[in-house]
Amino acid sequence: MNEQKGIIIKSTGSWYTILSDRHAYQARLKGRFKQSDFKLTNPIAVGDKVLFIKEEKNETYLIIDILPRENYIIRKSTRKTHFGHIIASNIDQAVLIVTVDQPKTSLGFIDRFLVSAESFRIPVLIVINKSDQIKAIDQLVYRDVIKDIYQSIDYEVIEVSSIGDTYNIDKLRKKLEGKTNLFAGHSGVGKSTLLNTLIPTANQQTTNISSYSNKGVHTTTFAEMFVLNQSTFIIDTPGIKEFGILGIEDNELSHYYREMRPYLGKCKFNNCKHVNEPNCSIIEAVENDEISVERYENYIKLLFEEDIMR
Repeated sequence: MNEQKGIIIKSTGSWYTILSDRHAYQARLKGRFKQSDFKLTNPIAVGDKVLFIKEEKNETYLIIDILPRENYIIRKSTRKTHFGHIIASNIDQAVLIVTVDQPKTSLGFIDRFLVSAESFRIPVLIVINKSDQIKAIDQLVYRDVIKDIYQSIDYEVIEVSSIGDTYNIDKLRKKLEGKTNLFAGHSGVGKSTLLNTLIPTANQQTTNISSYSNKGVHTTTFAEMFVLNQSTFIIDTPGIKEFGILGIEDNELSHYYREMRPYLGKCKFNNCKHVNEPNCSIIEAVENDEISVERYENYIKLLFEEDIMR
């Protein structure tokens, strides 16, 4: 049988949509594939490049191989203990969409996502969505905190609004141009609405924030890749309530905090974890306001997370 090569553009758990030569094919997985050192809830992710063949008896197809991934964003599964879940693979840029209220994206969540992206050298663009709704003093202050912390360590942060008088949508579109982009964030931050503004034909379902829990309601059920133009793609993903880090050792974690890198190797002890050791260059940098206290505190929390998967 003739093998075809394609890319996964939608995953629904048991069936996958493959884009190949501008045609879409429905396929299922043949057997099981070991693609990483971790147990995975999803052996195939949107963005994966695969080989597939046509089944003899019907019009469906079989995925027979998954080609090596250039990178991926992975988190701990919230459903299966000691399993990981690949959000998407072969990404040029991760777009982390955050909001300052209803729901409020915590700095801890942002840092966890950034650590995962940094582990694969995936550039991250931080987008503060719903900027038209940022009016209260505490909201304005928190917006400025996000911008100050992350812009100071060379992450680009832009504010956008995708409803009514749209704001900075053209600027965002230019940032996405020519890349395969992952859209990620909490449920309710407006990923689907933003996607519908960028690509009106996407027709992603949207809903209001749950007034009872003040948390987002899932509107995107499965990850899916959309075409903005011939060279630009957006992978929309279900909202993430928690982001558990997977596969990073204690002695590696500081390497994925970009502001800590210049100080690595300058501590008194070679195996310094930057917690309470004497003559620690990173602790001194925090005390001298060269590393933000908030980022350092999130580093410590992540370092001592009891259920971290390594």
